[in-house]
Amino acid sequence: MLEIKGLKTKAIDDGKDILKGLDLKIKKGEVHVIMGPNGSGKSTLANTIFANPRYEVVSGDILFEGKSILKLKTDERAKLGMFLSFQTPIEVPGITVGNFLRTAKNSVSDERINLYSFAKETEANMEKLHMNKKYVERELNVGFSGGEKKKNEILQLLTLNPKLAILDETDSGLDVDAIKIVSKGINLYKNDDNAVLIITHSTKILKELEVDYVHILVDGKIIKTGDSKLAKEIEEYGYSKYIGDINEN
Repeated sequence: MLEIKGLKTKAIDDGKDILKGLDLKIKKGEVHVIMGPNGSGKSTLANTIFANPRYEVVSGDILFEGKSILKLKTDERAKLGMFLSFQTPIEVPGITVGNFLRTAKNSVSDERINLYSFAKETEANMEKLHMNKKYVERELNVGFSGGEKKKNEILQLLTLNPKLAILDETDSGLDVDAIKIVSKGINLYKNDDNAVLIITHSTKILKELEVDYVHILVDGKIIKTGDSKLAKEIEEYGYSKYIGDINEN
């Protein structure tokens, strides 16, 4: 579904090299996790996949379902069936949650949605995420707590039902109960025909999910790949071993 080949990127503002030859393959039905210390390039990877203009692809390629997407704009990539949950969701005054969800769904759907069915589906998803149904009438993320913003991101995921979900530190700043609810939403979304890439520096959210692969990203490269046991190793010992390996090389 997603293949990244030798991806090298730099930041536009200061020209700093961030990703330094990253390779990754994600197939249908898989859950992948990328972990790494702060500044290793995790969020840069997510933003580069979605054509954030703050980053320039120096070399390499990004393939989605076998086709390069490097020349596509962000909205065009989304319409292919890709989704990005932001590390820090922004507030959008003047746009209600309900209007945002309907507009987004219409934008990626080939058919006009039935408003009644859509409202019922949204209500059901909000109930599963323990969200107050009145939130559809509130301005998008305005006055929301950190946990409410992250739940709203997962509500968007369930609404749009993309082929590939990239979740950038969805668990950041959440308490134990909120993490369980967000994990439940991810499990509701997950099936054999889609895929998930979770970017995190914590192992908390992984305790509620079945993970196929864990990748360690340090200094712009994936330096080790394993199963869920690798995440437990990081939880116990941290990244010092892998940072040391990079420094020695």
